[in-house]
Amino acid sequence: MAKRPMTFDAEALRSFVTGIELGSFVLAADRLGRSTSAVSAQLKKLEQQAGTELVKKSGRHLILTERGEVMLGYARRILSLNDEASAIMLASALSGSLNLGMQEDFGEALLPALLGTFTRTHPQVQVSASITRNQQLLDGIRHNEFDLAVCWQTDDALLFPSSRSLGRVPMRWIGPENFDLKHYQEPGEPVPLLVFEAPCLMRNAATSALDKAGIPWRIAFTSRSLSGIWAAMSAGLGVTVRTDFGMPPTVRILNDLPEPGEVGISLHQSQTPPGEAAGYLIQAISEFFAVRG
Repeated sequence: MAKRPMTFDAEALRSFVTGIELGSFVLAADRLGRSTSAVSAQLKKLEQQAGTELVKKSGRHLILTERGEVMLGYARRILSLNDEASAIMLASALSGSLNLGMQEDFGEALLPALLGTFTRTHPQVQVSASITRNQQLLDGIRHNEFDLAVCWQTDDALLFPSSRSLGRVPMRWIGPENFDLKHYQEPGEPVPLLVFEAPCLMRNAATSALDKAGIPWRIAFTSRSLSGIWAAMSAGLGVTVRTDFGMPPTVRILNDLPEPGEVGISLHQSQTPPGEAAGYLIQAISEFFAVRG
């Protein structure tokens, strides 16, 4: 008689994948709403089911074993199918409408990868998406024009109690392929900046980083849209500070300018009750940025 295959525990798989993706099982416990000891017990259970060690200590960190790397790939596939089946089974129960606002930087990644899947699995939920600048998104949340908004984190985050952090990402200097800082350093020419109209968080980060390093700069191009900045960059007009999100393939990250720091990402929701459909979209957005982070 053939031996029955092992059925891996889905919650143990989820704790394992979340811990690896966040780089910490303590953070995984917080994300999953469980105690650290419960997540540790699930990891131990998964290792017992797999019959092998999946992670090992390296200093203060846990790293995947060779078999753990194999298990991670299968675990992600299993959970993806599980979550897809769960979403489809619940799809008929979800209805209503949602108005989502987001920064331009996130549009290219969020719209196809997340919203496309969400609308297919929840066809009765009407999702409207708007792409605009940070201040307009925050004003929209204040006036309940958006149900949810994915924004850059600002100093006035405390004014938005119904919000959550989606993590932090490094800001990058980005420029055309042929950009050469020496061209500006040797003759003392100011670095040409491509920026949004003020006020702008990343505009401030760019000028502050250059000021601290004693590098002269000038505003070479001002735009109201990110597409305008990318177009100006493709024309060779200058450089800018953004993140990896939405960076077109025709430009490159510049490593010879002073680091501009990090920026947080926030998910805000309006003061009106979010409803069940919004809850599922919040979860999907949070998981998207957890993986990207």
